[in-house]
Amino acid sequence: MNTLKNIMMALLITFSANATAAHHGHENDNIKMIEAYFSSLAAGDMETFAGFFAENVVWHQPGKNKYSGAKNGFRVIGQMIGGMMQDTQGTFVVKQNGDVMANGNLVSVEVAFSGKKGNTSIDMTGHDLFKIKDGKIVEVWLFSEDQKAEDAFWGK
Repeated sequence: MNTLKNIMMALLITFSANATAAHHGHENDNIKMIEAYFSSLAAGDMETFAGFFAENVVWHQPGKNKYSGAKNGFRVIGQMIGGMMQDTQGTFVVKQNGDVMANGNLVSVEVAFSGKKGNTSIDMTGHDLFKIKDGKIVEVWLFSEDQKAEDAFWGK
């Protein structure tokens, strides 16, 4: 009876260690992917950038401006980003501004974003939260440092 108990404990310990190692490996993969996501964005490599998203991705754009709301699918997200680039005559930039952190399939990173529209400009920080499944971004939530100022910048 003791032998069976010892075997069961050994199996449980082995399973737990493997599950923990796999969990941390999974988190490291997610961190590396989001770092590559921001690298592709900084380089203007939209083909690589687009490849990080699942086909049915949902993007939650905060606030009460013309870009706010849930965007379903990368085509709609691409149209929103294209509109932001057009509004700012290509000056809109989003970049990683801190360490990428993971908790299971959720990845968070502080970002800095800026752009100019006519005589107005925006330059602030925020946080982006990504949900990852099967190596693809399936959902994104954005949080701005000053949502009212961002809303005023983008307009209705």
